Amino acid sequence: MIPRLGGKYKSVVEIETISKPRQEFRDIEYMKLGLPMAPAVMVGDEIIVQGCEAAEEKVEAAICRQMNFAEPLPKKL
Repeated sequence: MIPRLGGKYKSVVEIETISKPRQEFRDIEYMKLGLPMAPAVMVGDEIIVQGCEAAEEKVEAAICRQMNFAEPLPKKL
């Protein structure tokens, strides 16, 4: 999902992926940083989801809000 959205918004979005062993995300030092519980997705200062997988539509909508773009229409099933 992230590479696809990064490609779609590559001129305006910087994507940073942080990957650490699970134990480091439960460490006291990590908790002091005030970051969300992993796995998590943040867009700017907004926590989109934490502790579970994120729906691509929610992440894309948050990117659009952050960049002041019109949010994409929901996909039809």
